[in-house]
Amino acid sequence: MKRRANKEGSVFQRTSDGLWVGCLSLGYSETGKRKVKTFYGKTQYEALQKLHTAREDLRKGLPVDIKPQSVQQFLEHWLEHTLKPSAKPRSYESFRTIIRRHIVPVIGRVHLDKLTPQNVQSLLSSKLKDGLSPQTVNNIRTVLRSALQQALKWGLAHRNVAALVDPPRIPRFEIHPINAEQAMKFLETAKGSQFEAVFVLALNLGMRRGEILGLSWKDLEFDHKTIRISQALQRIGGKLQVCEVKTDRARRVIGMTDMVSDALRGQQEYQALQRAAGETWSESGLCFTNQTGGPQEPVTLNRHYKKALKAAGISGNVRFHDLRHACASLLLKQGVHLKVIQELLGHSSIKQTADTYLHVQSASMRETAKTMDAILNRKVPEDDAGSVARSEVLSR
Repeated sequence: MKRRANKEGSVFQRTSDGLWVGCLSLGYSETGKRKVKTFYGKTQYEALQKLHTAREDLRKGLPVDIKPQSVQQFLEHWLEHTLKPSAKPRSYESFRTIIRRHIVPVIGRVHLDKLTPQNVQSLLSSKLKDGLSPQTVNNIRTVLRSALQQALKWGLAHRNVAALVDPPRIPRFEIHPINAEQAMKFLETAKGSQFEAVFVLALNLGMRRGEILGLSWKDLEFDHKTIRISQALQRIGGKLQVCEVKTDRARRVIGMTDMVSDALRGQQEYQALQRAAGETWSESGLCFTNQTGGPQEPVTLNRHYKKALKAAGISGNVRFHDLRHACASLLLKQGVHLKVIQELLGHSSIKQTADTYLHVQSASMRETAKTMDAILNRKVPEDDAGSVARSEVLSR
């Protein structure tokens, strides 16, 4: 018989139970012991296929002798050793929650190399049936897809099965921000209150709640009337922490309006009174603090915000984030360019800004159409000199 080539491997049928066994030599260990990888199959073809795949991996320099691991084992390793060192704390916390609460309980025991698109589709479908929103289910797919992409790079998977599954359709959420009259009424009602400056920043500059509560005095330039936004207040692991903003686009410098400047000056005076009255004051450098100088609790802000809405006669369904939408909508209606609004809000792309405020643009387009109709389709009233009137119009 012709001798088998080196690293070709062999296949034989085990007499004890009839299973087909494939063996592939992986060389020798540091102690001189021969290393052999063994594959099993119910048929000769199955064992040969596994042996062929292992030979190809060996030829490409990919690891062959890695022990099979479950989806849970891989995800936990990926979280701690890949994501945690590179991701922002809030992102890591969010990914870990999704993995432990949604992914692991459903497909955690499946072997990583046995995971199929059907497994992922079943996961997403079950979460939709449980009542999770399409956006949340899409986030689950995003997390799994990111992790499996790393498994693909490491040679632990042959394909990213999460990328082969279509995400659920996310219905468009049409915003209904307060109008200019309501905004003025709201600010008038909040004048002199503890959170007046917070509301002014949200409505004038469209800043996010976390960006406002994470604002430091060192980020303000009153002489140049600018605000540098580089950090935000977030709850991580149950504790409030000041962290970097989520994206590079969110890191920006914006201009103060006179109303914003006056409100922040007033906040300085208010905080000075707090500092003088507080025996246990701890300096944090934040513009908005609690009675001891620590970060302001968002729940407290929200409670005062709801009271201000009620006092202004505005529906309690208007979220704090809707003040940001109101800012952008009012600017768009005044003809401010979409690119300028994108930079002000810190959106990652102009498409995001356009998609979010499509309703305002649609209204503007309707007004534009009416204007053009008035220009090109003028109707001249008939009178005794009707023909003269028409000739004058045509001669213009």
